[in-house]
Amino acid sequence: MPKAEAEDIDRRSLHERIAADLRDDILSGGMPPGAKLPSTVQLKARFEASSATVQKALQLLKDERLVIGRAGAAVTVREHRQRTLRPASSMATAAPGEPYRWLTDAGRHGARARSKLLDVMETVPPPDVAEALNLLEGGTAVLRHQLLLIDDEPAELVYSYYPLGIARGTAIVERRRITGGTPALLAGLGHPPRFSVDRVSARVPTQEQYRALKLPGGSLPVLRTLRVVYGDDERPIEATVMVKAGHLYEVQYEFTPE
Repeated sequence: MPKAEAEDIDRRSLHERIAADLRDDILSGGMPPGAKLPSTVQLKARFEASSATVQKALQLLKDERLVIGRAGAAVTVREHRQRTLRPASSMATAAPGEPYRWLTDAGRHGARARSKLLDVMETVPPPDVAEALNLLEGGTAVLRHQLLLIDDEPAELVYSYYPLGIARGTAIVERRRITGGTPALLAGLGHPPRFSVDRVSARVPTQEQYRALKLPGGSLPVLRTLRVVYGDDERPIEATVMVKAGHLYEVQYEFTPE
């Protein structure tokens, strides 16, 4: 076999390749929530695979919470599994007394959303976060670590870092939820968010992310967003790393041409 052809081979097992194609059909809307997947006989013919291989592929999709079904019954796409997140909406400051915008936006789509505060500490951030906050080598920041849940299922891990000069002596360092979220608090402290920059990448999940997000087996990526929020004079006031399951969520940005 020519070298070029050998390098083009998909080295995944057949059931992983079948699951990949079906996953793409589901996530792109070819099979919407509630739709029945083709029968085992049809999938066997389409992929030239055995019944056992097709069942292994379907089990992967069940483990990923994309489809439901049992042996001998039709397999269907789960309702409301793929969610679209709009990061720009969470940047807006909540009205006085209102919950964090991420929670209220999820509620508008019929979901029950809540946050679970995992930790608050002073720590040395990851290098990309430290650079974003203009910290010196070994410099520390305040970390607020949360898990966001939708319908009691883990949706997103959030690591928010704040410069010490802004966080010390405020509710940011307290181990409790902040009504309206930190955007409202920062604005009240005289640091209103003016603009933000997001860097989105796909990565293999860390062990902590794998466990906390209850990810299925295999090598599905997570979406990692590093958001840097700037206040007046382009001063960084917050840097947040947000991690979510790549196969369950998409991120939507909206732009208006100038």
